[in-house]
Amino acid sequence: MILSDFDLRAYLNSGRLRIEPFSEDIIRENGVDLRLGRRFCKLIESRKVLDLAKCESKEDIGQRYSCEESDVILLEPNSRYLLHTLEYVSLPPELMGFVEIRSTFARLGLLIPPTIIDGGFEGQITIELLSTSLPVKIPVGARFLHVVFAKLTTPVTKPYRGKYQGQRGVTLPILREVKGKSISGSGGS
Repeated sequence: MILSDFDLRAYLNSGRLRIEPFSEDIIRENGVDLRLGRRFCKLIESRKVLDLAKCESKEDIGQRYSCEESDVILLEPNSRYLLHTLEYVSLPPELMGFVEIRSTFARLGLLIPPTIIDGGFEGQITIELLSTSLPVKIPVGARFLHVVFAKLTTPVTKPYRGKYQGQRGVTLPILREVKGKSISGSGGS
């Protein structure tokens, strides 16, 4: 079941769903709009192979990004970025969220991959964005993501407690030991 604006207000008023800082104008008909934060990281184009089985530290992955803070984010053409929300969200175990880019930005050619927020997740949302064929400036605080919340038929038995729990700002990929195991899990993006 998708939550309406009425349902969202009830969840927010009860404290079961938390969004901080909160502003009434982020509530939409069937979801909330989240605003762009100040920190961004651009994926550096390279031909050097990133061997996930041998990637051992944050420095290994951190060398693949150029990170900055600004009040206006300039997206260079045909590039990949990690951005984050201004808002810190906290979901109860019976809710999950579908994250989409707002249609105004999609109409400019900006894309994000399919992204979900798991039940029990809390933190700012880090989102990957693929830029369009022209430079685009986006001011910090612009409503750029739309999250549609769905109520699960039963609460999750294992609420999200993964490696991105409590994240603030842009969180680069956290790679775990690979050697035949999964390198990532879902979570709060």
